[in-house]
Amino acid sequence: MELLNVVDVEATCWPGEPPVGALSEIIEIGLTVVDLTARTRVAKHRILVRPEHSTVSEFCTELTGLTQSEVDTGVSFAEACLTLTAEHDSANRPWASWGDYDRRQFERQCADAGVRYPFGDRHTNAKLLFSEANGSRRRHGMAQALRIAGLPLEGRHHSGADDAWNIAALVLDIAGRHPWRMTSPGPPRESV
Repeated sequence: MELLNVVDVEATCWPGEPPVGALSEIIEIGLTVVDLTARTRVAKHRILVRPEHSTVSEFCTELTGLTQSEVDTGVSFAEACLTLTAEHDSANRPWASWGDYDRRQFERQCADAGVRYPFGDRHTNAKLLFSEANGSRRRHGMAQALRIAGLPLEGRHHSGADDAWNIAALVLDIAGRHPWRMTSPGPPRESV
């Protein structure tokens, strides 16, 4: 059994620049565990994260469906990172995301908060691999990639948990046609 964590995050966002003093912060971590050997999605998880330096805007609620009162029930970012490590073996298990946004958001937020980065250095940019597997130079968004692959979009687009589930379907589609590989290393594994 070869397990892979597929991760998608939602973060506080605005239609333009953030308000003065606000930072884009992770408010939801969606994670789907994929068994690459059995070619199946084996578990779907959702971690709500309470932002510390921003609030959920009306624009963000329209996009993600998440409200401020909902994320107020979440855990701190530090607790979310500990959960990823303890419950999902994120420091040791390879992981994938659609593009590099999720990896970079974790890197930035961990550095800003003084929190240990919860992932190891085996990351795959599934968006890049999908483009290569389809002989395209264009990097498609997840919803368009699902249409190209002939797969349904399950759940709500811009829900971290649902997007991770859908990205996992694309990962399995890619892995069924081409060898699965890492496309980019994560940051060095250092304690903060």
